[in-house]
Amino acid sequence: MKYKSTRGGVAGIDFSQAVLMGLATDGGLLLPEEIPKVSKEVLERWRELSYVDLAYEVMSIFADDIPAEVLREIVERSYSTFSHPDVVPLVKKGKLYIMELFYGPTLAFKDVALQFLGNLFEYLLQQNNSKLNILGATSGDTGSAAIYGVKGRKNMAIFILHPHNRVSPVQQMQMTTVEDPNVFNIAIEGTFDDCQYIVKSVFGDLDFKQRYALGAVNSINWARVLAQVVYYVWAALKFDMPIRVCVPTGNFGNIFAGYIAKRMTGLIDKLILATNENDILYRFVTKGDYSVGKVVPTISPSMDIQVASNFERYLYYLYGEDPQKVASAMEEFRKTGSLSFSSEEMRKVEKDFISGFATQKETLETIKRFYQETGYVLDPHTAVGVKVALELFDERYPTVCLATAHPAKFPEAVRRAIGREPDKPEAIRALEGKKRRFVVLPADVKEVKDYIAQHAI
Repeated sequence: MKYKSTRGGVAGIDFSQAVLMGLATDGGLLLPEEIPKVSKEVLERWRELSYVDLAYEVMSIFADDIPAEVLREIVERSYSTFSHPDVVPLVKKGKLYIMELFYGPTLAFKDVALQFLGNLFEYLLQQNNSKLNILGATSGDTGSAAIYGVKGRKNMAIFILHPHNRVSPVQQMQMTTVEDPNVFNIAIEGTFDDCQYIVKSVFGDLDFKQRYALGAVNSINWARVLAQVVYYVWAALKFDMPIRVCVPTGNFGNIFAGYIAKRMTGLIDKLILATNENDILYRFVTKGDYSVGKVVPTISPSMDIQVASNFERYLYYLYGEDPQKVASAMEEFRKTGSLSFSSEEMRKVEKDFISGFATQKETLETIKRFYQETGYVLDPHTAVGVKVALELFDERYPTVCLATAHPAKFPEAVRRAIGREPDKPEAIRALEGKKRRFVVLPADVKEVKDYIAQHAI
């Protein structure tokens, strides 16, 4: 399998090269040169597999330049850190199926991809006898999951930007209590979109990127998307009819993995895109309006995003795989903060997506009502998805909601909803009282570049 850029300037590179490149050198995002179609016979065989075995089967299609025994060992090591034997179990609650993606070391769905990516990076760097300085931005969960995937590993340092005082206290604690010397936390005085802009700007300076061997763990890295494709396939194989999957999303990475799984298997009827008040993606799906608004801080902070960095990957397919059209659209968006779409393009969107949103009030009400009806405690991101999934429920299709984080990561929101905080896992209790390590910097590209230059390996 070879990889290419959404903007046409990179093509014909191997999986390993795509992983280490992260953001394509032409500023685009990397994609496989084709989305493979999996036969019915193979899908039937996959139904019998464990999650780890399925992950190996799916990933081996896309990572065919890595020796089979090496890939299998990386996959097995990555998911041995999860505390549930099914890795991502599916539980039925009321009318919905909840896929619990929070059994990794940092109790969030990002662990599914970042445990894999950390092990993959370590292998590739040892093979090349090279070093890597990982740079990423987080709205909350990516940072801690990336840090736990990379901490203490050879030949790597990691620099994570988060919006200062705009992540949950538990998320901040998970990121900033890590003592390994290869971990650097940077609190940016601004929003997540500021953090993401800085990261893209730093990667856009190709001389700087090359001089300091920068790599990406944000969902701009194709390996992140690939690891997430697996759990959509896993969910779909549990049913003997097409399913719908509801995804609380702000950055379009998680739901884009669902789009790839839908194209590969034909087992997903529609993807239900759920947003909070930061509703740029909801407006895109329902009105064809992709225009930047002001970031609204909410109780579901990992979704407080107005510029979805993975949206460009979907645009590539929406535009009929025309890289020139993608490049000009992204330039237009950079200048105007807005894109519009034809009725023909929106008909394509409607074949794959439906969408809804939840206000903070509705999110709290959903946590409360779902707890009263089922005894199940939702975190405020999953609750956004559950509210939308119930609102758009169609009894013809089993509906799977992705539970993207453990409720204990957001105790204040849960307490407001149900009158008590959720039970606290040992993974969180063990961090309380530990010393914090981070630096506060302004939302300034030069300041961040200077800091990286001083501390890179």
